[in-house]
Amino acid sequence: MNRYRLVHVTEFSYDGEVTESYNEVRLRPLQDQTQSCLSFRLATDPHSRVGSHADYFGNLVHRFNVLGVHRRLRVEADSVVLVQAPPTYPSGGPNLGDLADLSEDLDEHYELLAATEYVPHASQLREPMHEAERNSDGTLAGFARAASDLVHLRFRYEKGATHVHSSIADAVTTGAGVCQDFAHILLAMLRMRGLPGRYVSGYLVPIQAAEPGASREEVIGGQASHAWVEVFLPTFGWFGLDPTLGEDVSLQHVRLAYGRDYGDVAPVRGVYKGHAGQQLSVDVRVRPALDDEGNEHLEETCAAPAEPVDESHAHQQQQQQ
Repeated sequence: MNRYRLVHVTEFSYDGEVTESYNEVRLRPLQDQTQSCLSFRLATDPHSRVGSHADYFGNLVHRFNVLGVHRRLRVEADSVVLVQAPPTYPSGGPNLGDLADLSEDLDEHYELLAATEYVPHASQLREPMHEAERNSDGTLAGFARAASDLVHLRFRYEKGATHVHSSIADAVTTGAGVCQDFAHILLAMLRMRGLPGRYVSGYLVPIQAAEPGASREEVIGGQASHAWVEVFLPTFGWFGLDPTLGEDVSLQHVRLAYGRDYGDVAPVRGVYKGHAGQQLSVDVRVRPALDDEGNEHLEETCAAPAEPVDESHAHQQQQQQ
């Protein structure tokens, strides 16, 4: 089914008292022609008043402050979302050699072509970029898919191989990473070849028990959230590719936010005042729509608590791993 209830709980536990916690979250599913957010509720403990605004990329950002003394912070986002089948990935179309003639279409997405802190135009990726070009049919669409397939085959998914602030170089050196790394590497290859690409944060809904798909379970069970890429193909539009799974996006992909890289779309981000370290835990529950017999079945995934953060400066950043 393609209607889901999503409950995302993020909890920070501090080993001492903290104050003046200022936070923003990007946890409301996107609303567009292929995805509808039917309802959304955000609650915090300690209780706080929540405001919202749209960011540069059109993501809805919720912000809240907890000014009093506290030793824990719990953020719960409860959503119901309807996901439509994404458009079929195109074949044919403009060739790589036509890019110079498509500058008018591409210039509109300049910020999604430029290098960023998380997505530098890394020299280590020139060889795989050229390999993807050789493996493609010479079209822009063919190159993008070949690049996604190459990232999927060349790098292995390994929890703990990198961390939230890791660079592309870390994953390239070890040959391993998590979905964030796979997305950043694919984005770098696309942008270096002249194709705009955007980072997508969201959820990968577990598939039914009848179709085990261990790799999917590992992804969502390990990080509680997922990341993939959308590439802009002139004359066609935006299309999603998931290099972690080596597939096109599907009804199992629920989108939360778009950006240039992870830094634009971190689901939970904030700062607080105090000398306490913090420990993070994340829990996500997904309830599919009614099945053919009128029953709902609860699918749960739970990320293990993160290791305590050993920090003692007055202003600290709290961020989803």
